[in-house]
Amino acid sequence: MALSFASDIRTLFRDSPDVEAMKSFGLDLSSYADVKAQAEAIYSRLEDGSMPCDEPWPDEQIARFKRWMDDGMAP
Repeated sequence: MALSFASDIRTLFRDSPDVEAMKSFGLDLSSYADVKAQAEAIYSRLEDGSMPCDEPWPDEQIARFKRWMDDGMAP
């Protein structure tokens, strides 16, 4: 079953500090359109550990984000 932004990806981004912090950079992590448009850049930052701002995601969350991308980024 393909992953969806609403069910599987949005829940990975915390309202605070993730969504709030990134809005000041012009990226709304609660927005499907914004995350889809910036998915490659977000993935790169997740992979190198520079995002989120407080501590890197566990490998399984990064893999889930990548799988969502590879599966076509369903809403």
